[in-house]
Amino acid sequence: MLFFTVMKPVVQVALRVFFRRLEIRHRERLDLPGPLLLVSNHPNTLMDPLVVAANRRAPIAFLAKSTFFKNPVSRAIFTSGNCIPIYRRQDAESDATVTPEELARRNEAAFGQCYDYFDQGGSIQIFPEGTSVSERRLRPLKTGAARITLGAEARHDFQLGLRILPIGINYFDPSRFRSDVFVNVGQPIVVADYAAAYRADPEAATDALTEEIRRRLEQRLVITRDAAEDELVLQVERTFGEHLIPDDEETLYDNFQLSRTLLEAVLYFEQHAPVRLTELRGKLNNYLLDLDRLRLTDKDLESGQGPGHRWTRATVSGINLGLGFPLYLYGLVNNYIPYILPSLIARRATKDLEFVAPIMMVTGMLTFGFWYAVQIGLVHHFTQSWGWTALYALSLAPAGFYALSYWNNLAARLRRLRALKLLRTEQPAMEGLLRQRHDILLLLSELREAYRVGLPGLIPNPSPGERGA
Repeated sequence: MLFFTVMKPVVQVALRVFFRRLEIRHRERLDLPGPLLLVSNHPNTLMDPLVVAANRRAPIAFLAKSTFFKNPVSRAIFTSGNCIPIYRRQDAESDATVTPEELARRNEAAFGQCYDYFDQGGSIQIFPEGTSVSERRLRPLKTGAARITLGAEARHDFQLGLRILPIGINYFDPSRFRSDVFVNVGQPIVVADYAAAYRADPEAATDALTEEIRRRLEQRLVITRDAAEDELVLQVERTFGEHLIPDDEETLYDNFQLSRTLLEAVLYFEQHAPVRLTELRGKLNNYLLDLDRLRLTDKDLESGQGPGHRWTRATVSGINLGLGFPLYLYGLVNNYIPYILPSLIARRATKDLEFVAPIMMVTGMLTFGFWYAVQIGLVHHFTQSWGWTALYALSLAPAGFYALSYWNNLAARLRRLRALKLLRTEQPAMEGLLRQRHDILLLLSELREAYRVGLPGLIPNPSPGERGA
């Protein structure tokens, strides 16, 4: 518990730095009192438990695969982090010394630890998929979560009051620094509701509870059927999402709803108007290829429309960039090395996308901590002034964020200037690109309206409940 208390503030700061936005829907449910089992999807390895634990006031224990406990260093880290090892069959198969009987004995001991923890009113988090893969899917769930909770309740004749809290973790770009994550907390499942089913048939009750966990997680997630569907929805979201969510103050929940609606619309048009869907795929692919060929983004074309507004905005942007350059340079010099090292280390350390973000965040905690300490020490050595040293220390993080924002604005400004130049030097190509953009926006508008009212003569209008989202 001491490790959790000490490290939690550090992790909270690290998450605020790593993610641009971290939004939690129904945050109050995260602080439900124990005994409680938190279950979640698992797309981003060690980042997933950190995102949940850092935003819950009470401590959490974690069920982690036994392979994390094999070497002394990782065993010390995970044990101090209040983790309980679970022995999976596939892990034991790689170790000839572990017989099926020994595997069952070890897991029985792990279950006993969970029971004792629940008896004390504790909370445990488990990832019932059993593995972490960076994709918008929900893999088949293991029955461990159901077996542990039913077993814990059975020891108390289903009077313990244990609940299961389903949590959907939706990353919008899981391996990118300053991306977004939406945590969608569901209604808790009361395990005692399965008492009669468990007494009649424990295995059937376990399967039924596992299925209910799966159903509730699916309601809180964006789930695509295959890579092609995921690619189409991501292309629409990232290119034209702002046109589909017109509110300037949209939340991550709005984006989540958009993703769910787009997936339902894809299925709808596959069944009732596949030609329209094929038309959208073709136009969108061609448009994105042409944008890539000209090294532009859709936003560059949008800002290039309306000469009066364009030049006013360009002038203001240019003045801001000019005035802010000294502060950008200060932030760059003081933050570039600790900023770039985590990305370089993560890309070289792993080829698995789901491990990139946690490696970057943990490495960043070390590089920024070390680099800032060295710089602050040097400033104090040369100034011999605690006042200047404190002022310098307080300036480091804000200057780093400003430098990152400045660079993003500068890159966008350079692309807009490039778009203006191409409008003069490659006018036919740019006019063709603008026509493509207009046609796609018109097609999206038509498809949205057709989906909203139902395609006449094909099916009845879909109700809000059928659309989900």
